[in-house]
Amino acid sequence: MSSEGAVAPATRPAGASAAPENVTLRLWRGDASGGAWVDYVIEYLGGEVVLDVVHRVQAEQAPDLAVRWNCKAGKCGSCSAEVNGKPRLMCMTRMSTLDLGEPITISPMRSNPVIRDLVTDVSFHFAVARRIPAFHPGPREADGTYRMAQVDVERVQEFRKCIECFLCQNVCHVIRDHEENKPAFAGPRFFARLAELEMHPLDTLDRRELISRELGVGLCNITKCCTEVCPEGIHITDNAIIPLKERVVDARYDPIAWLGRKIRRRPSPTPASVTAALSPAGASGEVISTDPAPRATP
Repeated sequence: MSSEGAVAPATRPAGASAAPENVTLRLWRGDASGGAWVDYVIEYLGGEVVLDVVHRVQAEQAPDLAVRWNCKAGKCGSCSAEVNGKPRLMCMTRMSTLDLGEPITISPMRSNPVIRDLVTDVSFHFAVARRIPAFHPGPREADGTYRMAQVDVERVQEFRKCIECFLCQNVCHVIRDHEENKPAFAGPRFFARLAELEMHPLDTLDRRELISRELGVGLCNITKCCTEVCPEGIHITDNAIIPLKERVVDARYDPIAWLGRKIRRRPSPTPASVTAALSPAGASGEVISTDPAPRATP
């Protein structure tokens, strides 16, 4: 049976003492205007994850506590928060992996505006998603089908595992520490989405100008912090961001690619195809393609 998404084994940190009778949850309480840390002491029950304990606090001591969750199985991405300062899914973080002798801090994701308590406003991420032109395949083959190699299927399938928990967005210092970068920087989750589209051999749109000039792939300095927090194990930096950087550089500076476009009479990469995809016709569902055939995948 696949172990994808499974809760990590219950292992206690080195030097941690035996499980106490009670644990202290230090929750951030407040809203956009401000807030403070509030301690809740609650009985420790073995086998729980952090979200279980938060729910017990909500049921027994703080019925007005705001917390977002849905599946409790590590697949919806709703219960993202910062546990002891690290972005995590609360439903996938076992209490037994934490130092129970100290207060366990739980705070909202720092890169998002706070709505109330542990709930943040994630509308920025969905606004970025709307800026990315959708998948646009070329014409079907003579028998009415599409064909692609299995290696290409596996290559893009990695990015399809994303559950949009936005932990990678939260830990990315480009937007975490610089709110002013948000309009010009998509963030790692959406670079993974763009890589999925750009590496698809059946897709016909050229998004490289959009990736470079409007979505700011050049601002990423590949620290790999996004990869480290991904609960699905997606290699965002190595398999998505770095290849996108390479494609942008190839499009702008590779003399061989420039010569090839001249010989084939294809224009230099421009956002024209992106504009077409975002036009009213494109939004209505009509497939718009500016390339005569799917691009080859390097």
